[in-house]
Amino acid sequence: MTTDSTAHLRPLLERLTLDQKVALVQGADFWTTVPLPEIGLRAMTLSDGPAGVRGPRWDEREPSLNLPSGSALAASWDIDLAYRYGAAAASEARRKNVDVVLGPTINLHRSPLGGRHFECFSEDPELSAELGAAYVRGLQENGVAATPKHYVANDSETDRFTVDVKVDARALRELYLTPFERAVEAGAWSVMSAYNSVDGVTMTENDLLETPLNSEWGFDGVVVSDWTAVRSLNAVPAAQDLAMPGPAPAWAELADAIRDGRLDEADLDRKVLRMLLLAERVGALEGSAQIEPASVDGVAFTREAAIAGTVLLSNDGTLPLDISRLGTIAIIGHNAREARTQGGGSATVLPERIVSPLDGIRAAVTGAEVLYELGAVVQEGVAEIPLAQLQNPATGEPGLRVTFFDAAGTEIFTEDRRASALVWFGGDAPIAASAHVDLATRYTPAETGEILLGFAGANPGRVFVNGALMLDEAPVIEGTDLGAAFLNPPSSTARVQVIAGEAIDVRAEFDLDSSGPLAGALSVTLGIAPEQTDPDELIARAARAAAASDVAVVVVGTNSKVESEGYDRVDLDLPGRQDDLVRAVAATGTPTIVVVNAGSPVVLPWADDVAAVVQGYFGGQEFGSAIAAVLTGVAEPGGRLPTTWPATLADVPVTDVTPSDGVLAYSEGIHIGYRAWLRGDAAPAYPFGHGLGYTTWSWGVAQRSGDDLEVTLANTGDRAGKQVVQVYAERADSAVERPVRWLVGFAVVHAEPGETVTAVIPLPGRRFAHWADGWSLEDGSFTVRAGASVVDLPLSIDWTIA
Repeated sequence: MTTDSTAHLRPLLERLTLDQKVALVQGADFWTTVPLPEIGLRAMTLSDGPAGVRGPRWDEREPSLNLPSGSALAASWDIDLAYRYGAAAASEARRKNVDVVLGPTINLHRSPLGGRHFECFSEDPELSAELGAAYVRGLQENGVAATPKHYVANDSETDRFTVDVKVDARALRELYLTPFERAVEAGAWSVMSAYNSVDGVTMTENDLLETPLNSEWGFDGVVVSDWTAVRSLNAVPAAQDLAMPGPAPAWAELADAIRDGRLDEADLDRKVLRMLLLAERVGALEGSAQIEPASVDGVAFTREAAIAGTVLLSNDGTLPLDISRLGTIAIIGHNAREARTQGGGSATVLPERIVSPLDGIRAAVTGAEVLYELGAVVQEGVAEIPLAQLQNPATGEPGLRVTFFDAAGTEIFTEDRRASALVWFGGDAPIAASAHVDLATRYTPAETGEILLGFAGANPGRVFVNGALMLDEAPVIEGTDLGAAFLNPPSSTARVQVIAGEAIDVRAEFDLDSSGPLAGALSVTLGIAPEQTDPDELIARAARAAAASDVAVVVVGTNSKVESEGYDRVDLDLPGRQDDLVRAVAATGTPTIVVVNAGSPVVLPWADDVAAVVQGYFGGQEFGSAIAAVLTGVAEPGGRLPTTWPATLADVPVTDVTPSDGVLAYSEGIHIGYRAWLRGDAAPAYPFGHGLGYTTWSWGVAQRSGDDLEVTLANTGDRAGKQVVQVYAERADSAVERPVRWLVGFAVVHAEPGETVTAVIPLPGRRFAHWADGWSLEDGSFTVRAGASVVDLPLSIDWTIA
């Protein structure tokens, strides 16, 4: 089928041979498409995002801007910020010669146990849809293609390659498809199809790729598969346009299948035309112009976005801190020193630097003494060794020498790296042609004692210290998930005695396997596991530091074994002894502020015992400076929760992420997130939309103006502030099943002290519609409520639908 948008490209299509067309709809390698210079088509480069752009090489020598996580962006509730976030990603993409960014991730927070929760926006389809559409516009108006993902119902990680999601048509349309529909309305140039099946058919072969995506919504872009998600030739007639990575084994017989009549060449031609249109849009086709993206101060924007997404969950008045009155401040926590700025998995980027909360607070309170204590170990397995302690034995520069050998033991490739956590997923290194790889460095310890030196990787490995074999392990991989095995493999360690300042030669060698779906990829970390100090002693030290201070800031959080692509969470608890740590610090009587460094909800059983709780999410590379600005009152905590936070896991109404006999049933229908909480008996710890600031507000009036709701409110405090005006609909007497209430619109307002402002929120009829074999509007009156969260709604108005 030739659409209006691709008709002008048919002359180019007609110049191509069958084999050229078949090549074009498959990747050339991990990250690029096939060039066809005879028609003026260069290769296009795709890259993982969505919280930054890694580029085609996973390499610390080519650092990327590390933006706050998707859940942090959603916590801003700020459409303009989401647009600028997309623009920042476009600037990064062009800096790295990337044409297509694989993001935003707009699956929903169906369950807080979802392992990739941090990467997605929200539990609500309206919030996710509006922010996702803005992100798409920000990217594409700056010349880079967005790829909203993962279409569709890819809302958990357990058995994600094979799970069959059973979801009724109404929930599919009203919840899970809504963000994708809005992204297409925003003009998305590509969409990523998911691994999972929906109602028995894998997504790369599913009719949902045609209806509603193409036939109803008018999508004219490229459907790119998630990596290795194309399973068979059945994806060809199913509107799956590009199989990645390439060449795709599942489409090896595509040309023959067309020649012998098993497949229709017209289906292939439609894919080719869409690929050519994408190339034209991103400036990869001769005669098309590549848009120069707007200039962005990426570091400054990252800090601004982190502040905008920081949620003040509770505060007894201790915040903001008056730093002029602080003599001593205790900073406590593993995550205070080694912050998580992003979740694990393919979304990972490698920033040039990270500002930890310890760094940020120290810089902000220069007049006070800072006491730091670890408090509790959060990290599991080995962590990479700081660059300053590594010396490349070949160059003398900081880092390590990496050497690849073939099966005969001949050196075939070397490179000098500046990190001991290394991933090859594309790029120049001959992984598939190598039999083993060596990492060599000189490590200078900072302290005398025993360390746990070792590696994390899926390949058999050996570690030598000063020429002596210290470790020889073949890791056992649990499960079959590519993401978990590749990006979060198990660790193996050996005890090594070291002396401060005395360098030791360290060499690690790994055996490589040239078979399997990731034969050309490798992930290894040469590192050191956490100290094994008695946990009670670590907590006691932290309590002593807190008792000697005017205020204590405890940073708690998750680790890469808790929130990552490849597996779901088993509970909502903070790992390790962090709950005990907070209780011990709070028991000293020193005002205790807890900063939560997690991308998704965690249970906070001590919340009522501390002075303040601040949720910082995975705040990107400027996380520490953003937290310091919020704690000291330099900036307003701008966030509101995009997801309900429970008091206990037992209270959560939707938790099931584990398939039964291969099937995961969305039996809750349209009732997820706050919709489900409002129907139950348990109250959450913090409701959807909740978030405090440093000023006070008076809610005025809500009135209708056409299809707009106008909400007037005033800042009654003594400092400037931000408020998120949230608008919900209700229909108690509805003839159809509905949520108790549902979000229909929102707006961010800023006001100076004493200033009155008016938020204008469009409420088109579709926001009130329900799906019944088509969109249907129920006549009569809805109640529209406005306020500061799903349960704090002081204003209401009747809203009649004719």
